[in-house]
Amino acid sequence: MSAPVRLGAVAIGRNEGQRLERCLDALLAQGLATVYVDSGSTDGSREAARRRGVEVVELDLSLPFTAARARNAGFERLLELHPAVEFVQFVDGDCELVPDWIERGLAALLAEPDLVAVCAQRKERFPEASPWNRLCDLEWDTPVGEAEACGGDALYRRSALEAVGGFDPRLIAGEEPELCFRLRRQGGRIRRLPGLITWHDAAMTRFGQWWRRTKRSGHAAAEAWDLHGRGGQRAMVRIAASALAYALALPLLTLAGGLALWAAGWPLWPAPLALGLAYGRLVSKVRTQRLARGDSPGAAGLYARYTFLGKFAETAGILSYWKHRLLRRRAGLIEYK
Repeated sequence: MSAPVRLGAVAIGRNEGQRLERCLDALLAQGLATVYVDSGSTDGSREAARRRGVEVVELDLSLPFTAARARNAGFERLLELHPAVEFVQFVDGDCELVPDWIERGLAALLAEPDLVAVCAQRKERFPEASPWNRLCDLEWDTPVGEAEACGGDALYRRSALEAVGGFDPRLIAGEEPELCFRLRRQGGRIRRLPGLITWHDAAMTRFGQWWRRTKRSGHAAAEAWDLHGRGGQRAMVRIAASALAYALALPLLTLAGGLALWAAGWPLWPAPLALGLAYGRLVSKVRTQRLARGDSPGAAGLYARYTFLGKFAETAGILSYWKHRLLRRRAGLIEYK
């Protein structure tokens, strides 16, 4: 009789092609019982998974799709097939686990019972393919140690996931930090370990892809603030507050100041000058911070400029969320691929 399976994995994706094949091969190479959840692929993804002996769950597309719903469906099927599973690795279909990750992640969870999730740094497979891929690679450079949240690639303790009811299927973005918030609220700890967890392939070749991806972050931040308030997901609240300050409040204050100057018969130029100085200070501050972290001058400048532009994309996502919320309409998925 074979030993019970303690480790499992859930991969989700749609039309990821070779990226999915690398993802599944890496999971199987580390001995993980794997479930793949497909959301309507037309590129042979389901067939590629089945050829590898991977269990495939075809998501019911008559219901609104969210990544959270896909992750939950995979988790449920994994437990049906392997009831003894104690630890679950979630991974996006465009990511590939590095060979030693499961050994490192599992060792951390086994050593500390109150540790409920562990992750590590992603790296882009093709950072030089475009400026937007490069931005992703810089974005993944996150601090090691105790963390508020993990992203889409993380190893979780099964009992902790079940205790909080898994991912919130209503969320169209930001389901991972929201789950981590609830895990921490129950007393669990989350840690980002040294080293890599996955290679990621953003495949962003157009500015519009970057804009939609950043807009999605703003939508997620607004929803997190709405769900849990200012005292909840602090990182998400900071994202929303900063975006609104730079992309909405400052321009409105500039307009009000310009009108006041005009009404008083003064020149208008001090108002836009002040706005430009505020934006320039933001770019300079972010560039200095990135240089201090070891980025090259070119990379630091790229990150700083797009941090500034990102405030406007995030604000578009925030306003989109509240428009749908006030009109009582369900927001559609914001995809960038």
